[in-house]
Amino acid sequence: MPNKDETHEYPIDGILDLHVFKPNEINTLIPEYITECLNRNIVEIRIIHGKGKGILRRSVHAILERDSRVISYKAAYDRSSWGATIAYLISSQ
Repeated sequence: MPNKDETHEYPIDGILDLHVFKPNEINTLIPEYITECLNRNIVEIRIIHGKGKGILRRSVHAILERDSRVISYKAAYDRSSWGATIAYLISSQ
C-alpha cells in the first residue's frame, strides 16, 4: 500500500496537468512549478485544468494574476479549448 506522505517526482517540461493533484494543492503547486520552469528557462507553460464548471480554471487564473513573474495568460485555443491555460513568464535572462 503506498504511503500517502510519499512524494513523487513530477516532470518540469512546461506542461502542468492538474488532474493528478488535489485542488487544495494548487496554491503552492503553481508558484513552485513556475519557479522550476524559470530555473530551466521555460517561459511558456501550459496548465491543464479541465473544463468542468470552471472553478479550477478560475482558481488557476487568480493564482497567475497574483504572480509577478507572469506576463500574461490566456485560454488555450487549440483542441483543449478552455480546458487549459497558457501562461507567459518573465524570462530570467
